[in-house]
Amino acid sequence: MNNTDNPGTVERFPARAGAAIHHFREKYGWPGSVLKMIAIITMLIDHTGAALVLPLLSMRGIYTNPELFQNLKTLYYIMRRVGRLAFPIFCFLLVEGFVHTHNVKKYAQRMFLFALISEFPFDWALKTGQPVMNYQNVYFTLLIGLLVMWGVSEMTGRIPIQLLILVSGLILAHMLKTDYAQRGVFLIEVLYILRTSRLSQCLCGGAFIEYEKMPAPLAFIPVFMYNGKRGRQLKYFFYCFYPVHLMILGIIRNLVLPSLTSLN
Repeated sequence: MNNTDNPGTVERFPARAGAAIHHFREKYGWPGSVLKMIAIITMLIDHTGAALVLPLLSMRGIYTNPELFQNLKTLYYIMRRVGRLAFPIFCFLLVEGFVHTHNVKKYAQRMFLFALISEFPFDWALKTGQPVMNYQNVYFTLLIGLLVMWGVSEMTGRIPIQLLILVSGLILAHMLKTDYAQRGVFLIEVLYILRTSRLSQCLCGGAFIEYEKMPAPLAFIPVFMYNGKRGRQLKYFFYCFYPVHLMILGIIRNLVLPSLTSLN
């Protein structure tokens, strides 16, 4: 008799595979703090490209030098592609944070506070250098995603109301024109709905984000390697890094680069 004729063997195979994956993560996996650092570093690369390299491309001394212009253009493209890894990881960490938090209200209040704090640095570094009302920073996207998860979890079993909450969150993100907007909120909810299966989260999350911009699906490799542990906790460092790095980039873009008159 071969193994396929033995129901017990077939039934035990998924359990064995799951146990092997769990053991692999326990031994070689990464804690949440490592995922946060990956997201932060790739985000920093992305924002540096958008805030500093892109303005350089418009300077006379650059675009009149074809070789330098092409090199900077290639650098900009690579930096923005690397940056695509950050957002899916932040979405996954948000879901994990929501599932394990002891106080969702305080979590949401903290998110809202840093969304407000980050708005001016976001506009100053990445937009026109002036307050922009038609595009909001990613903290607002994460906040809306958090509120939708909260509402859906409070309405367990009441599917029509859950759908209404989800649609309302998508519309709000679209109207506010937050970074990643309704697509970002929807990705958060996909990861939340599939939270009991890491493999499903990675496959469905990667498939959804693929159409947005490559290589974003690669972000689900470190997500898959997450071992469920928090790791080193520098909570306010991670919260503060977003507005602080944007402010620094804004200073360089708006105060330092214009002084490089020799390039114009």
